[in-house]
Amino acid sequence: MKNLLFLFILFVAVQTNAQVKMPALSPIQTFSQDFGMGNIEIKYSRPSMRGRKVFGDLLPYGEIWRTGANGATTIKFTDQVTINDKTLDTGTYAIYTIPGEKKWTFILNKGITNWGANEYKESDDVLRFSTDNVKLKVPKETFTMQIANITTQTCELHIMWEKSSIVIPIKTDVKPKLKAQIEKALLTDKKPYYQAAQYYNDYEMDFAKALTYSQKAVEERPNAYWIWLFQAKIQQKLGDKAGALESSKKSIEAAKKENADDYIRLNEEFQKTL
Repeated sequence: MKNLLFLFILFVAVQTNAQVKMPALSPIQTFSQDFGMGNIEIKYSRPSMRGRKVFGDLLPYGEIWRTGANGATTIKFTDQVTINDKTLDTGTYAIYTIPGEKKWTFILNKGITNWGANEYKESDDVLRFSTDNVKLKVPKETFTMQIANITTQTCELHIMWEKSSIVIPIKTDVKPKLKAQIEKALLTDKKPYYQAAQYYNDYEMDFAKALTYSQKAVEERPNAYWIWLFQAKIQQKLGDKAGALESSKKSIEAAKKENADDYIRLNEEFQKTL
């Protein structure tokens, strides 16, 4: 009977232990960032310093690093991007690095199912280049990756740990897709005149064409104070100060009707530049 009781207690203890979930020392983070006409997704494990010296000790200089912990750190692009003048197709890539005191080597590799650096094969590299090790003023306790300084066609991948960081510029070309969408939409009954004006102003630098579409936009929406101000700025670029002033006045008039005080102020500041 005692033996049966002992086995029962042991069974309960084992079952209880099996249900314990300990905090991960290198927790996984997955994040997604809209970029251009697509998206960037990164998945990686985040080790912390925990009182250790990292680079040059825990991670020796000049040796391949999985750029995180546990499984491969991955980055996924849903649109073509350009990194270091190399165009990359859509898809998922493993990020590897070779830390150095002054320079790091940044690598994109096909080994997205690899575990650690032991399974890394240089023959699977898709991209490899050297970049500066930018020293941080404040140590980063936990290994961190982020997408920063985002514009419509550019962004940066920041990789940071301890006092080391690297910055990887990423570019994309939205013009072909965007132009195709604009041109197709202009053939419909509900024409996107304002978006067309923005496209030709921002991406093609064709200010005359942008003005044509802006004028059509305010014909349809005469109380759209934001379009009037946009048009005024185009006219300024074209050297038409009188036209720019007139459009700005119409913007203020429309903004007052909507109590849009911020646009009244923006117009007043704009008129000082004419």
